Amino acid sequence: MKVPVMKLAPFLRATALVSAVALIPAATSGLAAVDARSGPQFGKLMAVYERIKADYVEPVDDDKLLKGAIDGMVATLDPHSSYLDARDFENLKTQTDGAYGGLGLSVTLDDGAVKVIAPIKGTPAALAGIKAGDYITHLDGKLVYGGSLDDAVDEMRGKPGTQIRLTIYRPGRDDPFDVTLTRQVIDLKPVTWEMKDDVGVITVSSFSSDVAADVAEAMRGLRGQANGKLSGIVLDLREDPGGLLDEAVAMSDLFLDHGTIVSQRGRLPQDNETYSATPGDIAKGLPIIVLIDEGTASASEIVAGALQDQHRAMIMGERSFGKGSVQTLIPLSRDTALKLTTARYYTPSGRSVQEGGIEPDVSVPQLSDPDRRARALLQYRESDLRGHLVNEAKIGDKELEKDKAEDPRFKVSLEELKKQGIDDYQLWYALKTIRRTTPQAIAALQK
Repeated sequence: MKVPVMKLAPFLRATALVSAVALIPAATSGLAAVDARSGPQFGKLMAVYERIKADYVEPVDDDKLLKGAIDGMVATLDPHSSYLDARDFENLKTQTDGAYGGLGLSVTLDDGAVKVIAPIKGTPAALAGIKAGDYITHLDGKLVYGGSLDDAVDEMRGKPGTQIRLTIYRPGRDDPFDVTLTRQVIDLKPVTWEMKDDVGVITVSSFSSDVAADVAEAMRGLRGQANGKLSGIVLDLREDPGGLLDEAVAMSDLFLDHGTIVSQRGRLPQDNETYSATPGDIAKGLPIIVLIDEGTASASEIVAGALQDQHRAMIMGERSFGKGSVQTLIPLSRDTALKLTTARYYTPSGRSVQEGGIEPDVSVPQLSDPDRRARALLQYRESDLRGHLVNEAKIGDKELEKDKAEDPRFKVSLEELKKQGIDDYQLWYALKTIRRTTPQAIAALQK
């Protein structure tokens, strides 16, 4: 499991899986008075505890029972709220400090099964071809279904250079298959860039600390390498599971010089906030295409939604994950905390991406994926998670079902793409499109 960076200055900041996060310190007076009507229910809880302690076939540790009770309580809320005990907290710090021995996977627990949200680009998991939506059923032949997500994560981590065998079930394939991976130091480098002839491609794999600064540095690198011949920018946010809210705001602000970036609304007035752009566009008006897919979640959806609503970029690819909530990390003690959903966020036009995600301006299937058609029938998004928050706009299933329909405009076969040397059709199509928007291309069409 992978999460972005956590810092301790001046307030604790963190995130897990696909969460955009705002963190606040817990007030010492923050314990709410128990409603008198809830008294009998707490009595039942204590009665169950006492019967287990007295009559269970084996002695049971108090910490195990209390954690189970807390986990059960939080699990009734939504998929992104959770209780972090000392081990969870340590896992969070290990992953967010920037380097750890592992595979480079962002995973979640779905009805007892370990499900992949997204592999981190360039890591053993990504290089082995593990995809968003895959299920990990066994680790070194040991069944992990029905177990703890933390236990599965602990098993996948380990000393760099050691191997582990994952059994993968991929929707659309008849049989599971094994993948043997070698653990390596996952040195989180969330931003990479390269020139594709005259177009710069910036890939953001997560929204950890200082991502906006890294993107700004990438822009400087692209300009230096292009020698004044930079025609446009492709921001690749595919399989980006999200991260820090403030980094999503800061990155959006790089390319916007006015207007709203995102707003959040919660139950309490202090949870309501609007984030606005400041003057200055680091791309200086160059055309921008943002690539998204079903693994684009949370903080990355904030960026895509802001640039789309402000008409600063064309969004291309496939509908995003659809996580439109903000989690607050509330410390309970020195080494435990409650990660609680406290607000929904909205794009500049007032849209909530919860459930529905960001719909691309131009839908482009990933034709270079050999499992595309089969996987499209079982795509995995926020709306598939048990207990997810319902979009206030009540997006219908029929609208989401459109994603699974074949687009008659895209008929090229996988074999034809291989002959042309195209291994990433979505990126190829984005580069082709952005080159048509250059002044030279437009002038040629006008002749």
